[in-house]
Amino acid sequence: MNFKKTIINTIKGKKTDYVPFIPRLDIWYKSNKIRNTLPKKYKSYTLVEIAKDLGLGFHTIVPDFSYYRNKKSAALSGLGIYDLKTNPYAINTDNLDFESKTDCNGITRTIYLTPYGNITTKTIYDYRMKESGATIGHTLEHAFKTAADVNAIGYIFENIKVEKNYKDFSEYKDSIGENGITVAFCMLSASPMHHIMKSLCRFENFIYQLHDNPTIFESLAQKIDIFLSKIVNVAASSDADVVFCGANYDSFLTWPLFFKQYITPYLKKYSAISHQMDKFFLTHADGENEGLIKEYVEGQIDIADSICPYPMTKLKLEDIRREFNEKITIWGGIPSICALEKFMNEYEFDRYLYSLADSIGKGDHIILSFADTTPPDAKFERISKLAKFTKSLKLS
Repeated sequence: MNFKKTIINTIKGKKTDYVPFIPRLDIWYKSNKIRNTLPKKYKSYTLVEIAKDLGLGFHTIVPDFSYYRNKKSAALSGLGIYDLKTNPYAINTDNLDFESKTDCNGITRTIYLTPYGNITTKTIYDYRMKESGATIGHTLEHAFKTAADVNAIGYIFENIKVEKNYKDFSEYKDSIGENGITVAFCMLSASPMHHIMKSLCRFENFIYQLHDNPTIFESLAQKIDIFLSKIVNVAASSDADVVFCGANYDSFLTWPLFFKQYITPYLKKYSAISHQMDKFFLTHADGENEGLIKEYVEGQIDIADSICPYPMTKLKLEDIRREFNEKITIWGGIPSICALEKFMNEYEFDRYLYSLADSIGKGDHIILSFADTTPPDAKFERISKLAKFTKSLKLS
């Protein structure tokens, strides 16, 4: 059974030969490649070659956020829009007037000229971030500063066109083959209001505005909803296996009541669109999930990617699986500290492996991976050991 079939059967709850272990290695690889600290055997290997040598499938969920379609695309990251070559959609900004410049320190400043005033964003993606393995930058200046910016930001989103990018996406799918599933990335935001919170406004400012004048954000959210829905529809109509929308939740930042009101209905909406086109729907559920598990179930998602359990968060893996009740497949489940010697010695790591075997129960609806990702300083032997150990875990 190839990796693609194993993954799909796991999501469907069908029997597989073993519990799959498909870790996310891109950040680990990029960081060690830049630092020249890859294991001696693999110094000249690509990431794909390393995965094949270890007998692992390709982790294809989180894209390379630096793989922009063109120079213009890079400017859009300040709006939380990632126009990537591997996306099933393309962003057309012909109706927008903007200027963008990146300096020698990796700081990109973009000014959008609109009839309602100018909007400025500033992001950074420097050498230190590249050295850490990250492919996504950090926002230094958000688009939304005051309520006066709402109309201008709304104008920007109204004038962005979403087009199909199926040719490039099909080439990307062909490069994966049977070694993994093809994931159609949509947005890191799970809903319009989540996008405002996550990408357009400083968190503290968002909280104050949402409390004092929620109608301002609600009017902007309506325009972002149209934009985001277009992306999801284009993604769901592609030849992907999975549609990915939304990431980076937390019980404090996206607290349960906020999640229930502003995120869950959209997860449900986007999963319905995906299901209508015979696609699985995935959201990146890393962070502290206390109080949020039932919202993922209510949102009718198929895959909760990057679930990180105790001891890095409050929830134990077996408890999360019990609440998901075979409705949602976990992709993750292994706290990233397990790969680091400074947090676990060899004895503790071996004990963890056997507790992991107990935590996964029957072994259905789980694809094991380090959550959120394999750390750059991970002990390589532990990746290899997990690859061998999980193949011994049979579904009951």
